[in-house]
Amino acid sequence: MDNSFLTKIFDQHQQCNQCPTTENISDFFDELIGLLFPNFSNKPIHNQQFLKENFDASKLKLENLIKNEVSVQVQIADQFFESLPFIYELLQEDITAIYEGDPASVSREEVIRAYPGFYAIAAYRVAHKLHELKVNLIPRSITEYAHGKTGIDIHPSAQIGRRFCIDHGTGVVVGETTVIGNDVKIYQGVTLGALSVEKALANTKRHPTIGDRVVIYSGATVLGGNTTIGDDSIIGGNVWLTESVPAWTQVYYKAPNEHKIKSFN
Repeated sequence: MDNSFLTKIFDQHQQCNQCPTTENISDFFDELIGLLFPNFSNKPIHNQQFLKENFDASKLKLENLIKNEVSVQVQIADQFFESLPFIYELLQEDITAIYEGDPASVSREEVIRAYPGFYAIAAYRVAHKLHELKVNLIPRSITEYAHGKTGIDIHPSAQIGRRFCIDHGTGVVVGETTVIGNDVKIYQGVTLGALSVEKALANTKRHPTIGDRVVIYSGATVLGGNTTIGDDSIIGGNVWLTESVPAWTQVYYKAPNEHKIKSFN
């Protein structure tokens, strides 16, 4: 192997000799979500003091994760943990939206423990706050970790309102500049993406805006930064949209030919 190649790779390792590993980032998220929701916890919490000690340990882990990214890691970690009550409130509302929006759900506990949509939303809520605090890479690592476990890809920069419901969830994509209102429900295979992937558009709004109380059914694709789905609209399965629709609109895919069903009786 050529020495110049080895030198190049060695220099890269030296520049990142204290980079947080993906395992450390995922461990931080898993421990944090376990503290917020006992359903995910791998250790019993015997008293409130022990709980506080665990939160303090989690904050220290965050400080260590971001120490090579920002010079004010302690203040950022403090700000993030001060925001946890609000994040928790949002997640409780998300749980309610998923529970009330799915006839198959038997309890809030089932939603927390078994619904991939909730897990992906929890990862997004945590990652989005870190993104707001100007932490780089780690927010994306958290949402990609959830993506790997759930098949749901939510960019931490997306703006998502309250009481968000993802039903089933596999194959859902929510792009970087997507804006989603309150009380929105989306099903598996939905893409909220960009109409163009040109690098020159990186700093522009490339993804759609979804109004309040919108339902988007499985397989629908909504593209473009100028595309807005008005409040209280319903987007049917397999619809492809690249232009806006007004409030209270129902959009359905219409096959070019009607299906014929033949009986063999």
